[in-house]
Amino acid sequence: MPEFIHTQKGMSMKWLRAALLVCFIAVIQAGLANVLAVTSLNIKPDLLLALMVFFAVSSTSRDAIVLSFAIGFAADVITIGQPMGPRTISFGLIGTMLAHIHNVLVIRKISHQVVTVFFSGLLVFSISNFLTFLANHSVVTHAYTVVLGTSLYSSIAAPFLLLPSAWLMRMKTSRLNR
Repeated sequence: MPEFIHTQKGMSMKWLRAALLVCFIAVIQAGLANVLAVTSLNIKPDLLLALMVFFAVSSTSRDAIVLSFAIGFAADVITIGQPMGPRTISFGLIGTMLAHIHNVLVIRKISHQVVTVFFSGLLVFSISNFLTFLANHSVVTHAYTVVLGTSLYSSIAAPFLLLPSAWLMRMKTSRLNR
């Protein structure tokens, strides 16, 4: 299997490197993010969310959509005690939306990417909680506080993941050739 697949406009996505990065961040999210948890509500940063935003703003739309669903699947796999699927759907939908928005609005500055992580987190976690509620018919206490806190904490942690990810993937942080 080749390491990369040629995509539209001559760009290439290094799929093996992307898959290893997603797996590595998922392992960090599952194991080490608990150390960073704050408050009694166990609010911790979602590193997979920042990774989804990174791929949505730095790769082609097709690659970003595929990776958004893959990152959502990884988020579902590492989430214990929740039904399978809500995060795959919510990450996939918001990643698709970001990929298409990025075709119109260029998100180059790291500060803009941090704001994008925050608002994407609000949408992803709200959709995920709603789908979990539909599957379980149970009410999560303080759901909006957890959604807001996780989105804010993820946006604070995002710069520490976005820049190393760009270096590891050997990608520019913006798509200049459209």
